[in-house]
Parts: sequence; C-alpha cells; structure tokens
Amino acid sequence: MANTFICDNGLRIVSEQIPHFRSVAVGIFVKVGSRDEKPEENGITHFIEHMLFKGTPTRSAKDIAREFDRIGGDINAYTSKEYTCYYAKVVDDHANHAVDILADMFFNSNMEPVEIERERQVVLEEISMTEDMPDDDVHEQLWRVMYPKHSIGAPILGVEQTLQTFDADKIRDFMDRFYTPSNTVVSVAGNITPELIRQIEGLFGEFKKVEQQKPYAEPDFAAGSSIKYKDIEQGHLCLGFPGMSINDPHLYDLAVMNNILGGTMSSRLFQEIREERGLAYSIYSYHSAYSDHGTLAIYGGTSNEQLPELQEKILESIHHMQSGGLTQLEVTDSKEQFKGNLLLGMESTSSRMSRNGKHELLMGRHISFEDVLQKIEEVSMEKVQYTLELLKHDPAQSVVRSKEASS
Repeated sequence: MANTFICDNGLRIVSEQIPHFRSVAVGIFVKVGSRDEKPEENGITHFIEHMLFKGTPTRSAKDIAREFDRIGGDINAYTSKEYTCYYAKVVDDHANHAVDILADMFFNSNMEPVEIERERQVVLEEISMTEDMPDDDVHEQLWRVMYPKHSIGAPILGVEQTLQTFDADKIRDFMDRFYTPSNTVVSVAGNITPELIRQIEGLFGEFKKVEQQKPYAEPDFAAGSSIKYKDIEQGHLCLGFPGMSINDPHLYDLAVMNNILGGTMSSRLFQEIREERGLAYSIYSYHSAYSDHGTLAIYGGTSNEQLPELQEKILESIHHMQSGGLTQLEVTDSKEQFKGNLLLGMESTSSRMSRNGKHELLMGRHISFEDVLQKIEEVSMEKVQYTLELLKHDPAQSVVRSKEASS
C-alpha cells in the first residue's frame, strides 16, 4: 500500500516499498493538461514536456540521454488532457542519480530561443505524423466533435497556428500558473530506501510558487458528426458516447461492460464484426475517465464502401446487449479478465508508481488492490445493464475516408 508524505510547501510524495524488486520507478506528476489551456495556448502543455528534455545549465540534452544509457535506465514523459508526467525507471542502485536528473530537468531546464525553435519543428513533425495516420486522426476528430466548445476537445499536440507563438516568456508564464507545489506529486515505487525519500523531500521541499489554477469547467457532450477525406485505401470510423468520471460509483460496472462490448478479443464487437462477418480488421471500444466526466468510444476500420454497414452492425450489437442479450457468463468472464489484468499490473514497479501518482494527483486518495478486487467482485448483471443506458445517447461520430470512394 502506498504511503503519502506532504512537504511543508504542499507537494506530495507517494511511495510504495517493494523490497523483492531490484528496480525503482519514479514519476513527477503535474496536474496540468491540454484542458487547462486557453484557445491561444493549445499545445503548450505538451510543448513544455518536450522542452524539459532540452538541457539545463549543468546538463545538455545529450548528457541527460547519455547518463540514463550509462546506468541502463529509461526516461520519458507524456502529456494527457488532465496531467503531465515525467518518469524514469532504473536499477535500485541508481535511483538517487535518476531523481537528481529528473529534479534538475524539472527546476532548471533551459528555454533558449534556438532550442525552442528546434523543438517547435519536432512537434510540427509529430502533428504531421498523427495526421498521416488515419486510425489516429479519426480519434482526434472525434474529440473535436464531442466537445466543440471546450478545451478538452482540442488536440493535446496543439496546432501549427498556436505552436508558432510559443516563446520563453509564454512558457514560463504558463509554468508559473500550473507548475506549483500543491499541483505536483512525486511518486516512487520499488526497492526504495529512506535516503531516497529524504533526497526527494530535499530537492522538492524548497519548491515555492503560488497556486493559481482555477476549478475546471465541466464539458458538455455534443452528438455531432465529422467526415474528413484523405488519400487512403481504408475507411475509419469512431463513435463516441458519454461515459463516467473517475469518482463515479458505477465506474467498475462500466469497465466490465466495456470488456464485454469491445475491450477484449472475446468481446461482442470483435467476435461479431471481425470474426463472424470479416467486416473489419480492427474493432474495439475503450473508456476514458476524467475528474468530472468520461467518454466511451468505439473504433472500427474497414473498406470505404463498408463503412455504413460497419456502423449499422456496431449499433445492432449495442441494441442487442441493451435488449436482454447480455449473459451472466459474459459478466463473469469480464470480471475475471479485469481482475487478471489488475493483478498482472502489480508485478511492474512502473505500473504501481503510475497508479499511485495518478490516484494521489487526481483523487487525493488511494484504493488498495483488495478494495478494487472487491468492487469488481460486486459488479452484477443489473449494474452492467445500468451502464448500457449510456449507449442510448445519440453518439458523436467521426469518419476518415477516401474522397474517391464517395464519388
């Protein structure tokens, strides 16, 4: 079970000791994501994530990479819609060194104009790469459809128009607003020592900035549609429905339902649409839970000509589940699969570090594995049936397809 220590400045350190492991995973979680951005700032959270790897007064970007290579460790980062994470995983003997590098990057990163311009080009290439992959692009389009008037619907990577405006002053202003002690959690898991925790407290305990973050404005789901034409052979379809927040008491019921619908290879969508009909190579569903809302999405890829049939069969499968087609065996199997994935995740220090960090950052509390297993066990046929009501909402829809196929 994770332990939380609150520094005098409000920063939280979450630790989980796993003495039989030889690895240590450490992550710095900051409660800022793309949904915190103003329209003219779209993409700046992700851009800052990139810039923190561009070197400090004592380490160049190459030095950071070389130091982790020398100790056989991994370092990386990612930006989501609600938080940013900088993380590393190393052998326990090198944990202190890894923490020192992460802290140096977090507090002392250079924001030199030449590096900003160089990284701007890198992110522009990243945006182009996403747009060149229609199975990724169709998800971006779906978020724009679902939340057309809210920042949560904007792309995490940003767009070229906003990226061109980012400079050192804008970056520092944004970081001053959100990179604050009470907005930050340092999570560490593995074969950790008291010395490592004291080191983290020493490096991060003097961190002082005034909290300026404002409460979230809850997004409103919209049931619109979008179609984008590209020079591609296959068509891509996404359907989106309202979901549940991370604090919803029915979240585990929804997770079980999603497994049955399209979350596994034995799911309804995979078996009925791919295996029985050969209508799609890739078909799946997933749920994204955030602090105040959630979204359930379904993706399928098929030939352009079969897109209407694909959508029809997806909706038929949903209707069949809603109208009494759900079985007790499906619920039982889904619960066992859910529990199995959870237990397998316990064997990774990275998974435990990430789980603890997100729980502390987004919920301010921790749920033991035993409690989670109990909540999964309590999921019933009736509770799963209740979550199917969400799929009675008119869906949002995005399509990426070939223009030639429509003419």
